[in-house]
Order: sequence, then structure tokens, then C-alpha cells
Amino acid sequence: MDLNLKGKVALITGASRGLGYATALLLAQEGCRIALNSRGGQTLTQAAEKIHQETGAQVQPIPADMTSPEGPAAAVKDTLSAFGSLDLLVCNAGGPPSGAFETFDDATWEKAVDLSFLSQVRLIRAALPTLRQSSAASVLTITSYSVKQPIPNLVLSNSIRAATVGLTKSLALELGPQGIRFNSILPGWTETERVRDLMEFRAQKNNTSVEEEIQKQAAESPLGRLAKPEEFARAAVFLLSPAASYITGVMLTVEGGMYKGVL
Repeated sequence: MDLNLKGKVALITGASRGLGYATALLLAQEGCRIALNSRGGQTLTQAAEKIHQETGAQVQPIPADMTSPEGPAAAVKDTLSAFGSLDLLVCNAGGPPSGAFETFDDATWEKAVDLSFLSQVRLIRAALPTLRQSSAASVLTITSYSVKQPIPNLVLSNSIRAATVGLTKSLALELGPQGIRFNSILPGWTETERVRDLMEFRAQKNNTSVEEEIQKQAAESPLGRLAKPEEFARAAVFLLSPAASYITGVMLTVEGGMYKGVL
């Protein structure tokens, strides 16, 4: 299937590793020009170079801190400086820390809101004027299947990511008449650095090994394993693409059957 992505410009945040990187790589393979964002440093530069070497695509590193009030607008501005347009926006951010409810003070909650919610609000707001000029405008937010089935010891993520789902659905309704599609992917446990960190927290709490915790989590899936980042990326790239032109307002779980609900 031709996804009709050749020549499109995509800005992916939190993309120097993990789900963001996997999505950027596959978009580049499909012919997109890539604005690759993270806070910066050697990791971002190396990620951009690797994607370019593997795909031949134009890849522009876009260093910016999405948790700062000015970071999202700066990332959009630098994307336009590099490519002159923007068609696809992937709102991705690392998750807040693990822990029980009573261990977090107001400052930790506020920091988590900036990371996992306000960063996406600000990024979408900054990108809208340019997205309105695209004939294939598409926005994808990345949340977690925890918005449907809360995960123990992740009260910050369980709570705040639900707000992003509400935002995504609201914008699908509000901006659909302007030709801008909004969807969200709710990933499950995937082989990323973030998940490894969470498993290390569990291992310390349960006096087990990281490998044991990964095996226990994998057993909750009918498929008996965690997802690979590229499996997430395939779903993401399809939803972003013009091939999914009549799909908007969808909250897609990519979690290998770990979510046990019917709806």
C-alpha cells in the first residue's frame, strides 16, 4: 500500500530514542522529511545521522525542551526554517516517575503535567497555523493504555495522560472541519528505555531482577511478549498518513491484548 507520505514534513518530539525514534525512522523510510526533536545533545545528533544514513531522507535535528513554555513554539519555528512547511505532528514525551500517590508533592504533579500534557497543548497550538495550510494535516498524540486500564504505581501517568486523550478527541471534533485529523495511540509495554526504567523500579520494590519483571509483564499478553518499537511505529505511521484520511478521533490501543476491557 502506498501511504502517500513522500515529501511530507513530519515533526516528532521525544524522538532521539524509543517510540519517537521508531516512528521517525519509519516515516523517513516512507519518504517524509523529518524534524527530529529532543532536548538536544549528542544523542539527538546521532539519532538524526543514523536515520539519514539508513534512509537517505532529509533529517533536521530540532533541539528544544518541550516542558518549557517557549520550547514547543521554538521547535515549530525551527522546523519551518528547515523545511518551509509542516504536515504531520507527533506529540510524544517521556512519562513521569513511578510511585504511590502519597509520595508525590504538588511540585512533582506540576512537573508531570508540564511533561505529559501541557507540552502537547503548547505544541499543537504552535503548529496549528501551519497545519491549516497542509492538504494532509495529521496530529498523533502518544499516551498509554493506562488511560483505559490504570497501571499500579503509575498514578501520575494514569491521571495526566487521560487529559491528553480528552484533548485529542476534542480537537478531532473542533478542527475536523478545517481538515486536520487528530488521533492517539495508547501503547502497552514496549521494549524501550522507559519501560526498562519502570521494570528496574519494580525489581527494586519486589526484590527481583529486571528480567523477572519483564517476563511477568509479558505473560499478561496473549502473545506472551512485549511489543517492539517498530510494531508501534507501523500503527503510528498509518494513522498519520493520507491512507487513513477518514480516520480521526480514534484512541488506538497497541498493547498485545494486555487491556482486558471490551470497549
